[in-house]
Amino acid sequence: MDLDLIKDGIVKHVYHVNADTKVPLHKHDNKDEIFYCIKGSGFGVLEASEVELAKGKSFIVPAGTLHSLRSDSDLYVAAILVPTVEEN
Repeated sequence: MDLDLIKDGIVKHVYHVNADTKVPLHKHDNKDEIFYCIKGSGFGVLEASEVELAKGKSFIVPAGTLHSLRSDSDLYVAAILVPTVEEN
């Protein structure tokens, strides 16, 4: 396992999702995504369910899983995409 390759493949974002924000369902085939709620509240959305997000809570999406975010007010999240590691 090449740790430098994994470190270089990590992607970081900070998002503000408000009631007007429409995040379509999407997936990342080769990266897991971790959302950490910084402020506000909302929902991590999967095809058949939702996970409530509030300050200090997280939502983990395995690679290849359709997901989205939504909020009825304001949601601020840090999102980290982590490359998946092939099992040998």
